[in-house]
Amino acid sequence: MEVQIGSVTLPGPVMTASGTAGYGSELAPFMDLSRLGAVVTKSLAPYDWPGNPAPRVHPTAQGMMNAVGLQGPGIPYWLDRVLPGLLATGATVVCSIWGRSVDDYRLAAEQLAQAPAGVVAVEVNLSCPNLAGHGIFAHDVELSAEVIAATEACARPRWAKLSANTDRTIDVARAVRGAGAEAVTCINTLLGLGYDRDTLRPVLGAGGGGLSGRAIHPVAVRAVHDLHVALPDLPIIGVGGVASGWDAVELLLAGAVAVQVGTATFADPAAPSKVQLELLDWMSRCGIARTADVTALT
Repeated sequence: MEVQIGSVTLPGPVMTASGTAGYGSELAPFMDLSRLGAVVTKSLAPYDWPGNPAPRVHPTAQGMMNAVGLQGPGIPYWLDRVLPGLLATGATVVCSIWGRSVDDYRLAAEQLAQAPAGVVAVEVNLSCPNLAGHGIFAHDVELSAEVIAATEACARPRWAKLSANTDRTIDVARAVRGAGAEAVTCINTLLGLGYDRDTLRPVLGAGGGGLSGRAIHPVAVRAVHDLHVALPDLPIIGVGGVASGWDAVELLLAGAVAVQVGTATFADPAAPSKVQLELLDWMSRCGIARTADVTALT
């Protein structure tokens, strides 16, 4: 079950996706968190942040839109009050971080430098579409590289979370790798907008939001494929619309080394565990010993 992502060895090929599993052990009643590849936290800033006005979530035909706006208690609170309970479950932890400026990311990384060894990597969220005041970092090659360079102080491997809302994904991936990222997570939500049939106003309090769920899965598969073709030596964590073992297989075939499960967890809190079991069952039936061998099939 082990997978290798750069210098990090994970106990399984399936992780939770940031923003869909809380900050701690919320999903522990539904599965053994220690058997997942990792629990990836909701993105945390170096300070507490209130997020966007309600409504924040709206269902769609094949998923949902959200404009939560990265609400969170801040890294110091998480380290002191939340992380110990998560580590007590035996989970491998990846902390996702965000900021409104390069200095914010730098401070977040510095705050994580003394985190316990159970926090094995930092996922640097460059691609959230739900913040006002600046564009998406992952749409800017130079700025993305600057953020990754600024987070070196976290003293652990960094994964850059990229966006499919741009035609510069490959250029950004190349830049963040040069700046120190060991891997990239691909993709985040797609930009979306919906209207209420009664009020004729946007269904989300912030106006637009991020579309996630099964509807975006083919986009994620294509983005991973194109990135892998362009940068075959760069480890890619595939995410986007994964709700079954076969969805995970598709991302591995496209070039991912591991996958994350997100929106499916809202319908079934045990979804990450079920996806991992279905993936491993498919591999067993096909006589495939390692997830790394799935990519070699194409």
